[in-house]
Amino acid sequence: MGFKFDYFLSTLPTLAWAALSNLRLAILAIAIALVLGIGLTILRTYKIGPVNAAIAVLISFVRGTPLLIQIFIFFYVLPAAGLNLSPMVAGVAALSFNSMVFVSEILRAGLGTLDPGQIEAATALGLEPRSIWRHVVLPQVLVRCLPVLVNESTIVVKGTALLSVITVVEVLRTAQQMASASYRPFEPLVGAAAVFVVLNLLVSGGARLLERRLVTRTRTA
Repeated sequence: MGFKFDYFLSTLPTLAWAALSNLRLAILAIAIALVLGIGLTILRTYKIGPVNAAIAVLISFVRGTPLLIQIFIFFYVLPAAGLNLSPMVAGVAALSFNSMVFVSEILRAGLGTLDPGQIEAATALGLEPRSIWRHVVLPQVLVRCLPVLVNESTIVVKGTALLSVITVVEVLRTAQQMASASYRPFEPLVGAAAVFVVLNLLVSGGARLLERRLVTRTRTA
């Protein structure tokens, strides 16, 4: 069965439309993961023994298990505990939960690059811890960690394809449906791959523009 280029082209509009679901899911998951990851990072800096021990277990679980298993836990296990989630909500929750840990690890590494003298100076000026984090620490850490955070964002975008296993209609599930209807899996799957490449190029390009603006703003500040 040869590759039909005209059929491949005909799949792209449908797959591109389906990619909007991937994009929405990824943006929501990334935003939640960033907020939770920042909170987790701040919490770890307080060095509360039992809390840090629990966080260490959480990190080990997330890093040691496949994302697909975590998605199944949110979609199939939580309902057994009385928490019923729709496929999209479960998918976003699983992606956010997974990415939150990696965002926290990225930011924790970024904290090590800061000059402690800045925090000491801010403390000497009488700034509250919340203000120090908001105005001194986080702006610098986020700029320094932006390339790695972008890489994590592309992983989240690709991870949205796994949500097809819990019936979320996105690019991969749409490609599978087209393959089942036409008995030609090659072209739709190649089309899905092409769409994901474009999505991640858009994410990377947008992040580069943001990084340039942030660097320029920092230099002129």
